[in-house]
Amino acid sequence: MSDRLKLDNYLPYRLSIASNQVSNLIASLYQDRFGLSIWQWRVLAMLGASGSLTAQQVASNAAMDKMTVSRAVSGLLKRDLIVRKADLKDRRAQILSLSDTGRKIHDEIAPLAIEQEKVLLAGMSKEEIERLFLVLEHLEKTAIAINSKSDLAG
Repeated sequence: MSDRLKLDNYLPYRLSIASNQVSNLIASLYQDRFGLSIWQWRVLAMLGASGSLTAQQVASNAAMDKMTVSRAVSGLLKRDLIVRKADLKDRRAQILSLSDTGRKIHDEIAPLAIEQEKVLLAGMSKEEIERLFLVLEHLEKTAIAINSKSDLAG
């Protein structure tokens, strides 16, 4: 039957499995040592890369749902790993940034994460890596466009 779903050749399934495996690999760098969840690390990593963002920007940029971001932010605030202040442009929004402790943890994990990435990409040529990132970018943009159309229709 040609309509039968073959998971080994089904892109969403393969992307999900690859994402979970890579996330679990990287998680080993921060879960045991720092007690961070995957979601908390993503927030720390985004703030480390960007300097400061609102929770809405974190959710949008990382394709995380608002509730997950809210829980991660709450846990990070309780541990004093991030700080928040009112957005002067939008009083309803809060600007998030790393605290000194959060910065130290980020700066300890980030180089280890980069090393893990190198291990994952080992054996691939520079051209293959560039192509991989172009393909991922294309898939992301296409999925965003499709989701935007379905949001408008619904």
